[in-house]
Amino acid sequence: MANAPRLEECVNETCPWSGKPVSADSLTHYKGAVVGFCNPGCRDKFDAAASAFDAAIEGKKKNG
Repeated sequence: MANAPRLEECVNETCPWSGKPVSADSLTHYKGAVVGFCNPGCRDKFDAAASAFDAAIEGKKKNG
């Protein structure tokens, strides 16, 4: 399991969904980087979307 994401490692300063500043309790790992969001809801929305796209891409590669 990866280390808990830290605010100082975050690649962005504002939430990609809302444009508000990122919050230390709303970080996630994505493709080896720490990505931040303004609240856990935005983080969870991103995690769900990213997982769906990653699965679709992998499915396309296998069935390609």
